Amino acid sequence: MTATRCGRVALLGAPNAGKSTLLNRLVGSKLAIVTPKVQTTRARLLGIVAAGQTQLVFVDTPGIFAPKRRLERAMVKTAWTEAEDADLVVVLVDASRGLDGDTARIIAGLKAAGRRAVAALNKIDAVKRADLLPLAQALDRAGIFDRVFMISALSGDGVADLTAWLAAAAPEGPWLYPADEITDAPLRHLAAEITREQIFLQLQQELPYASTVETESWEDRPDGSVRIDQLIHVAREGQKAIVIGKGGQQLKQIGAASRAELERVLGRRVHLFLTVKVTADWTEDRARYAAMRLDFED
Repeated sequence: MTATRCGRVALLGAPNAGKSTLLNRLVGSKLAIVTPKVQTTRARLLGIVAAGQTQLVFVDTPGIFAPKRRLERAMVKTAWTEAEDADLVVVLVDASRGLDGDTARIIAGLKAAGRRAVAALNKIDAVKRADLLPLAQALDRAGIFDRVFMISALSGDGVADLTAWLAAAAPEGPWLYPADEITDAPLRHLAAEITREQIFLQLQQELPYASTVETESWEDRPDGSVRIDQLIHVAREGQKAIVIGKGGQQLKQIGAASRAELERVLGRRVHLFLTVKVTADWTEDRARYAAMRLDFED
């Protein structure tokens, strides 16, 4: 009988390199929120994939960049901690951006830690084929990558080859999660993230970064539907007014889009109630970090 394998795989990359899109592609379901804005992912999220006799536990991490504020430092620390704890590391590189400063920072950090990795040159469908080979060669010269894969997380091109390589490289051992489980994230957390995604998609400039979403209550109803009450925390009164909008229209739009996405993901009717609250110091609140699954450092 073939021995089972199980490996924890950290997905690292600069902001907006496509880690969340890849996680959703690998799992075959929407777990991670995806927006065009950088730094959308704030905390680690597990996606569990069965590949033959191997269970791969993928960890979507916040993008690695030069942090300035406490929240940014916590996000970047989470990414590096996951890389340290993982059996395998995949570094996603946006082919349209090439080897930018953030990617160079990741390579230098892994090299300093003595970690090997594989590179996934992502978004290859947005780049001319002639430009891909020099990028792949530059990654190979970095000296830390065992393989360089060319993929499109959006279309799925090359993802099966990456998965097969990781499955073969994972260490032997028992599976850590039931075969039908695709994440360890509580539904309350996933629901809050879906609403936060709509804030990112519908509101402009810096407001999405000044907000966070908390699922206050979750009530399963006898008819199979669910009532979800959520708080949107913002830092200032002016931001609250923007989220609510004239006559409450902006909040209604956010709620309607979030409810539709929740119903699609959960496969059931959703009654969603949103409240906006000014929490001036939420980025300094230990409880908010716990809700976001981030470490709060004094």
